[in-house]
Formats: sequence, C-alpha cells, structure tokens
Amino acid sequence: MYVSGSDIRPLKNKLRREIKEQRKNLDSQEREICDAKIGERLRQLWLYRESKIIFTYVSLADETDTRKFIVRALEDGKKVAVPRCIKGTRNMEFCFINSMDDLEEGAFGVLEPKETCEVINDYSEGFCIVPALSFDRKGYRLGYGKGYYDRFLADFCGKTVGICYNRFIIPVLPRGKFDKSVDLVVTEKKVISTHREVLP
Repeated sequence: MYVSGSDIRPLKNKLRREIKEQRKNLDSQEREICDAKIGERLRQLWLYRESKIIFTYVSLADETDTRKFIVRALEDGKKVAVPRCIKGTRNMEFCFINSMDDLEEGAFGVLEPKETCEVINDYSEGFCIVPALSFDRKGYRLGYGKGYYDRFLADFCGKTVGICYNRFIIPVLPRGKFDKSVDLVVTEKKVISTHREVLP
C-alpha cells in the first residue's frame, strides 16, 4: 500500500506502538520456541549454505533472537558481521566478530563490535538479516523509525532476509517511495518470498 509522504509517518507510528505492545506481552516460553524455529529455518536456507559471510543485527531482549543464531553460524564456519552506529551520523558500518566476546554495549543499548574489530569495506558477498517490527507479504518492513537500515539497504546489493514472528506478518504495510523490500521473510511457520510463499 503506497502512501504519500505526508500521510505515512503517523500510520507507521501507530503500527509501531501497537506491535511493540503486542510483542512485549508475548509469552516467554512461546517466544523461545519461535526463536529456535526461526534460527533453524535460517540455517536451512540455500542462501545460508552458499554464503560465507552473514550480516546480522544483535537482538535486544524483546526482538526476534539472533544471538543463538550468531553462535551457531560461527560454529558452522561462517564469517559473521554485525553493525556499529557511526557516531555523529545516522549511518552504520559492519564489522567482523569471532565470538560474542567481541561485542560491547553501544548506541541505544545494542551490542556492537568493539573498536578492534575489522570494518568491512566490501559488501558484494553474503546476505543480510534485517530487523523489523513487522513485514508484509511483499517483503516491505516496519522498522523502528531511526532509518539506519533504510540507509544501509539503499546501497546494499546482496540478498536480504527479514525475520519476524508469524503473528506480525501483515498483508500490506504502508510504505513510501523510498522503502525497499527484502528478498525473503522467515517466520517460525514459513518462508515468504517477494513472489510466493514457500510452505514448510
């Protein structure tokens, strides 16, 4: 659902408030089960099998978990890169980590790579796991409103994979002309591509 720029902000903010409240009230045991299923589906993707580099965010407590996935990916011999906010800007850079010990608390309380981690300059390989509050069936996302990933994805040429609890998949999200869809969305129940749903 394309919406003009003057209308899209209040629509997105309303959805953000609603979904944040719903996500906060999720049962912890149910959340843990869903996180495990999403992590396993990610590892079963052909993108995962064929990619040497994985770009992924480090999840906060109320987000779809990536921390266990990061550990498993490193154990699988993948090169894992996570983002770090660039001070004084609304941009971010990705850095390689060798373990969770390479992370420290950064902007917004998110774990980020330490200053000693290698900064990536070449984004031509691998795929990126994209955070969001919600996705729709065409791969458009409802982010957190800061714009960090929007700016990064505008120039990212690799494949993109969104992860989300299935209950937060919305048929059509409001979007602006600069919003960019991901290639796949992985939930605990299925994998959704831009063109079709791939059932379990």
